[in-house]
Amino acid sequence: MNNQKVVMITGASRGLGKALALAFAKEGVKLAICSRGEEALRKVEQEVRELGGEVIAVNADVSNVKDVNRFVSIVEEAFGQVDIVINNASIFGSGPVLLADYPDHDFANVLRVNVINPFLVTKRVLPSMLIRNKGRILNVTSEAGKTGFAEWGAYGISKFAVEGLTQTWADELQESGVNMGMVDPGEMDTEMHLTAVPDCDYELGDPHEVANVFVALALDEKIEVNGKRFEAQSLLQGRRDVQ
Repeated sequence: MNNQKVVMITGASRGLGKALALAFAKEGVKLAICSRGEEALRKVEQEVRELGGEVIAVNADVSNVKDVNRFVSIVEEAFGQVDIVINNASIFGSGPVLLADYPDHDFANVLRVNVINPFLVTKRVLPSMLIRNKGRILNVTSEAGKTGFAEWGAYGISKFAVEGLTQTWADELQESGVNMGMVDPGEMDTEMHLTAVPDCDYELGDPHEVANVFVALALDEKIEVNGKRFEAQSLLQGRRDVQ
């Protein structure tokens, strides 16, 4: 693994995004992180630095093209390039609530945040990757991205779109050295899951353990990821190497 790679993580202020930032910091990569919540982002930035990590943290809304351009430009100016992107930023929206009762504005906002942001970030970093004929992009999906669950509303529908986005782009990238795949982290002990399943009475995954799967998929170039869908907790429970 090349520890000097530049890894970009969106939505890195809490939950899985925070766990990802800390896991990659331990690998010695150069980190570029962003989120809309600046106070929480600064705390993660400090934790990364305490681990000895080199990090750029930018307060940004990656569903906004101006913020995406600003974030990536800052990173490219400082680090020269972006080698790996993990499109993690997302919101749950209203819920649990039936689609018939779903607020129109909230539905549109969830789709904007969860679908437009990985499209914009990927579109912005891809040209440089294609010039170098090298790069790796991982989109975060969900079981709700392949199975419709009642009362998960716009979130699940947005993840169906993320899976389609990933498959389409992976097919277009087949002849290049750039790879795009997706990872379903499974149900985890996060604020988002508490919103989705407020009365949860079963064991949930640990984001910090799940983050290790992302590290392997992102940094180990022997692992083929293009067009593939990985279930992180299944890999962890099976106690086998990611293949």
